[in-house]
Amino acid sequence: MANVIVIGAQWGDEGKGKITDLLSRSADVVVRYQGGVNAGHTIVVKGQTFKLHLIPSGILYPNTECIIGSGTVIDPKVLIAELDQLDQLGISTENLYISETAHVTMPYHRLIDQAAEGQRGDRKIGTTGRGIGPTYADKSERTGIRILDLMDTEGLREQLEWTINYKNVILEKLYNLPPLNAQEIIQEYLGHASHLFHNIDTQYE
Repeated sequence: MANVIVIGAQWGDEGKGKITDLLSRSADVVVRYQGGVNAGHTIVVKGQTFKLHLIPSGILYPNTECIIGSGTVIDPKVLIAELDQLDQLGISTENLYISETAHVTMPYHRLIDQAAEGQRGDRKIGTTGRGIGPTYADKSERTGIRILDLMDTEGLREQLEWTINYKNVILEKLYNLPPLNAQEIIQEYLGHASHLFHNIDTQYE
């Protein structure tokens, strides 16, 4: 089976989305293997504009399977918005599969990302402030939330209660920000899980 990999050699705006869209027309499977919502591309097909950050552009072709792999970090709110956008434009997402071991970007990731960048002053690294780096940091520390964790109501409650209390110390003591409400976040993300349930697939780990 032939494989084609599209890799950017610079920071972006290099036409990867257009190339991927072109290749997707004849591909059996298109995989998003890394990155998060800081990436994205706009595609215009037959007069319709599609703005995607997480979903592979192969979703526009009904015979192409699209996979969001485990190396990707997923902001559920953004993903659900993209699913809704495609639905409104009449594009099926039945051929989209999400790895259950992909990590989830949480509200505290975005806050820490933005606050840390703000404190760097002249040493800013140019982050988009969307929580990508902190999500990967939690993944490497094995303290992150994965897609499969969203499907376990009680397990998610226990994990997030501890994690949010820990992150609140960082937010309050290091960045002088107000604490997050653990119960509100738990309910919000359990709601996100119900929207994504039918796209989650255990075979793509």
